[in-house]
Amino acid sequence: MSETYYLQKPQVLSRQSVARSRLFHIESLELRFANGAERTFERLTGSDHGAVMIIAMPDPEHVLLIREYAAGFEDYVLTLPKGLVDPGEDPITAANRELMEECGFGAQRIEPLVELSLAPNYMRHRMQVMLATDLYPKRLPGDEPEQLVVETHALEELPALLLREDFHEARAIAALFIARDTLRQRRREDTSMSW
Repeated sequence: MSETYYLQKPQVLSRQSVARSRLFHIESLELRFANGAERTFERLTGSDHGAVMIIAMPDPEHVLLIREYAAGFEDYVLTLPKGLVDPGEDPITAANRELMEECGFGAQRIEPLVELSLAPNYMRHRMQVMLATDLYPKRLPGDEPEQLVVETHALEELPALLLREDFHEARAIAALFIARDTLRQRRREDTSMSW
């Protein structure tokens, strides 16, 4: 039997802006924990509007991936289309816009799958993973410095993708496994209901 522990959140003694750039804001937090220990934490604050990552499926077996330049690695990587939710947008609208900008497709159907975070000890950033189906050609101008290369990959071939040197973004990997397992479960349920 598992026990649930409810910890008292630390008290924020002070909050200070340490650095700010066009994309990032670093904040320093002075914290006092329930046991009296005091520590300084630094974190990247994120957009309050959130972000979306899109699993766009042109057919029931395949997913669209994009090849884009990743400045952190100084190289091109293979990943899922993604972007920030603009002020006034909801995640579904943002996902459809990003899909049109990055892949040249819109989606008749978009549904939320899961919310992911990345390095929650250091970042206040959440990303909504959206499943997009019933695609149609539609391109919107985006903010990318160059047109992205769009590739189609079989969703069931995730192990082969993991062997590639250019496919390693943890959120994209987690999102694809979640989508694959969700779709497998739906197919099982559809099969059992047809009997």
